[in-house]
Amino acid sequence: MKPKIGIIPGDPSGIGPELIARLLNQDGVTDAADILLIGDAHVFEAGQKVSEQEFALTPVDVTADDWSVSEGVAFHAMDTIEPDQIEVATVTEAGGTSVLKTLDQALEFAQSGVIDAIVFGPFNKASMHLAGLGHDDELHYMAEKLGVTNYISELNTLDGMWTSRVTSHIALRDVADTISEERVSEAVYLIHNVLRRSGLERPRISVAAINPHAGDGGNFGTEEIDILEPTVKKLAEGQMAVDGPWPSDTVFLKAVAKEIDAVVTMYHDQGQIALKLLGFDRGVTVQGGLPIPVATPAHGTAFDIAGQGRADVGATRAAFDVACNMVTHWEK
Repeated sequence: MKPKIGIIPGDPSGIGPELIARLLNQDGVTDAADILLIGDAHVFEAGQKVSEQEFALTPVDVTADDWSVSEGVAFHAMDTIEPDQIEVATVTEAGGTSVLKTLDQALEFAQSGVIDAIVFGPFNKASMHLAGLGHDDELHYMAEKLGVTNYISELNTLDGMWTSRVTSHIALRDVADTISEERVSEAVYLIHNVLRRSGLERPRISVAAINPHAGDGGNFGTEEIDILEPTVKKLAEGQMAVDGPWPSDTVFLKAVAKEIDAVVTMYHDQGQIALKLLGFDRGVTVQGGLPIPVATPAHGTAFDIAGQGRADVGATRAAFDVACNMVTHWEK
């Protein structure tokens, strides 16, 4: 059975529709999964026009046991935004409303078993907040919609290298006060479980320090001595393949050398800078802690090039591949 992947275009003012058009014309994509496009026909058609890539939208009955199609791409039509409401490269309430409506529909389909996973084009948080998003980010929005109460965090992956975060969308000045044994343990367990669901039997995980030189024995901060070292020791004693804390300016050398599979970082940019520098056009964000695989390219809506036909599909293809792989191994 092929994975059933639901795809939504993201913010219609950004590069999402173009990326979806390019993705669907990549070799092997339609062979790898049964794809269901969810959204407005004119949005997907605009993406085809900008990218000069073509595919046929084939409306389907999603309540059927098998909604897959032999020609074109399966399509569930929605009316979330009028063509004249789309302002390319612009933050708009209409764009945010479209995102939330298509996301709600994709989540509903995932809950009811119509699709196994979701891949979405880049969102613009400013547009979503104008449309009424009452959360810091889409992950917490999705968690509420799905009734998730366990620990959640964005995960990032690039060429088999993964990161999770102990803190995410908070001010840097608040990071140290937020680090705790519980949060570090949750971040380690989360990425351990996601990697197992991606096919790794025994993931190798390193924990990054928060201070320069891992605190230099307490000279530059004591979080490593007081929190990180005891927590890592306890996790390792529980038979996890975890070590650290490692200075954050060297721990990614271990990852690049394939000595480890994942790095648990203490704050947002600690991992994001490393991964985006190593491969901005291939990085993927996975919404960790949800009951279904949800993936998206790690870059944003790229308003600076929206509508110009210049968007690189690499990260979107990687997100699609990650989602397919996670569906295949999900029951593990």
